[in-house]
Amino acid sequence: MAELRVVEICAGAGGQALGLERAGFEHELAVELDSNAVKTLRHNRKDWKVEEGDVADPKVWRPEDHRGKTDLLAGGVPCPPFTIAGKQLGATDERDLFAWAVRQVRIIQPKALMLENVRGLSANRFAAYRQHVLDELRRYDYVASWRLLQASDFGVPQLRPRFVLVALQREFAPYFTWPEPLEGPPPTVGETLKDLMASNGWEGADAWAEGAASIAPTIVGGSKKHGGADLGPSRAKAAWEKLGVDGWGVENAPPEPGWTPPPGKPGPKLTCEMVARIQGWNEGDWHFTGGKTTQYRQIGNAFPPPVAEAVGRSIHRALSKEGEKVDLVETTEVIHDPVYKLLHGAPRPVGMDQIITKLQKAGVELTEPEVEQHLAHLERDFVIERAKRSSGAYAYTLGEFRAFVGQEGHERHERFAVNKSRIS
Repeated sequence: MAELRVVEICAGAGGQALGLERAGFEHELAVELDSNAVKTLRHNRKDWKVEEGDVADPKVWRPEDHRGKTDLLAGGVPCPPFTIAGKQLGATDERDLFAWAVRQVRIIQPKALMLENVRGLSANRFAAYRQHVLDELRRYDYVASWRLLQASDFGVPQLRPRFVLVALQREFAPYFTWPEPLEGPPPTVGETLKDLMASNGWEGADAWAEGAASIAPTIVGGSKKHGGADLGPSRAKAAWEKLGVDGWGVENAPPEPGWTPPPGKPGPKLTCEMVARIQGWNEGDWHFTGGKTTQYRQIGNAFPPPVAEAVGRSIHRALSKEGEKVDLVETTEVIHDPVYKLLHGAPRPVGMDQIITKLQKAGVELTEPEVEQHLAHLERDFVIERAKRSSGAYAYTLGEFRAFVGQEGHERHERFAVNKSRIS
């Protein structure tokens, strides 16, 4: 397989990087904010150019230096702006770099773009945000689509949905198809970890593995705002308990001969090596630097390498123009937010009655309360201008996108500087 060149932003500790490498991409640059993850990247791939710092800071790297030289721009931009467990601030979150990353396509002009994030970005709350991203990429003459991928479909023994955006230059887009799930069920936690559980001489590993007969809940890496390593919130810990795992922490080593669970505990704790295995790393793939908590965060926040490899191979085939052409995504375009789409193309303010009537003509039936809900979501990521008419009703105009896309005076810079030590 011919190697293609990739620039990876928000690279983390290397889950996506390893997957893309296996898919035939050579890293010309990886950029990451977290110093511990940077050390891990440099330790594992000493020949890679790895830059540490805010990916949006021109003193860290210059996207224009890679213009026309890059086959793929990829990244796992921060998840907190979209996660269901957070406030879902989206475009107004100082950690939001999704829109900024999309804007870099215009500068770098890669043949393809791949960005992954949490499932929350697929929710109705962000329908207009997604629509705006597609509109922006279309302006740059890229064909784009979103897909919710389950890590367990690609051999990862974990319930880990990831929302992925892929965009390709029009020349290559007809050759892209999303990867198909592997045949058969994924391995269970017991099958995946039995050898590691037994590696320190514990006689109970076989019996434990038989009880751990399903896939794991989502590994939660956490952030610098929280304490030490554990396996997630109460719901996740309860799921781990059913698998015979103590989720209240991460252990330094596997159980020793004669080990028995402490009173009230369901079984052993996992080690960082075990967590890495559940994330899709195999023994010897990768070494994580730093202490236990640091390693756990790096592993838990990663994009599973097998999923990145599967998507990467699909992109590689498209860029190599392998296989038969397929219909462009645009021929069956999905409208994520019909209210955004209507206002985005309106030459003048549009009233509520007009919105409902125009949507009906387009085959979309929304009630006034439903349109109001769309507008409420819209206003969190866009400026909505309201003009009061003589009848007392309002007409709406879609204003600017609130997200940071590289503006020098954007409030993101100040908030980012204040919170930098807690951002991960």
